[in-house]
Amino acid sequence: MTGAGTVPGIVDAHHHVWDLSVRDQDWISGDELAPLRRDFTLADLSPQARAAGVTATVLVQTITVPEETPEFLALAVGSDLVAGVVGWTDVTAPDVAETLARLRAGSGGEHLVGIRHQVQDEPDPRWLVRPEVLRGLSALADAGLVYDLVVKPHQLAAAVEAAERLPGLPFVLDHLGKPPIASGELAPWAEQIRRLAALPNTVCKLSGMVTEADWGEWSVEDLRPYADTVLDAFGPGRVMFGSDWPVCRLAATYAEVVAVAQELTAALHPTERHEIFTGTAVRTYHLPVPASPVPPQEAPCA
Repeated sequence: MTGAGTVPGIVDAHHHVWDLSVRDQDWISGDELAPLRRDFTLADLSPQARAAGVTATVLVQTITVPEETPEFLALAVGSDLVAGVVGWTDVTAPDVAETLARLRAGSGGEHLVGIRHQVQDEPDPRWLVRPEVLRGLSALADAGLVYDLVVKPHQLAAAVEAAERLPGLPFVLDHLGKPPIASGELAPWAEQIRRLAALPNTVCKLSGMVTEADWGEWSVEDLRPYADTVLDAFGPGRVMFGSDWPVCRLAATYAEVVAVAQELTAALHPTERHEIFTGTAVRTYHLPVPASPVPPQEAPCA
């Protein structure tokens, strides 16, 4: 716990790492994504996070292989930055409950806070409400875990239905549900966001906006209608900040992403901003309260 009068550091509730010598990231293809085709490690992230006042993070899965989750849990054990891991397991498998139990019992298992699947790549827009998927999601609820939703706007209706049918499972919407920021359109995305936010077991990440915008031409004002929609629908107590590093580097630096989120929330009360940058993530993912940022050492007076 933090001491009286101290302010906890920022929680970055969404970032990734990968080592291409360990495993290929086959989704990184084509010229547009070429800047991501190298290793990105916690050693790369840590100084940028510290400089931005981030003292705790949630490391999120990148690909659908079972080996990645225990690797991420091992990274969390050896890190003073990673507080939680959103991993991957096959939620459609009949033995998903046993798999979750093994992960929780293994090294670093205390850092497992949630599971995610690349629903955005599923051709069936109603994948989330298939019987085998709902059965697996129910096992997550029984294990006290969270389910991160990475979906596109046309899949939000199924996300709403899944959250309605599983009121005991917290659903965290990644990247605002990937709205069409580059085109400037709000409908029908905004309507589905309000439907999802009407359910008390849902939370939204203020993340991934810069890469849904025009990478070379975006401005804070391009992002504002989407951030405002989410903040109005969910309220600050159910919104959390995430950098989406290193993917964000396609359009912005780490420091820029943090600064943009702070600008988009500047008009809110300090207690509301605390929720977005710390409180919501701590509550939703059951994280330890992050430490206050350590101020830079001042040179002694001559």
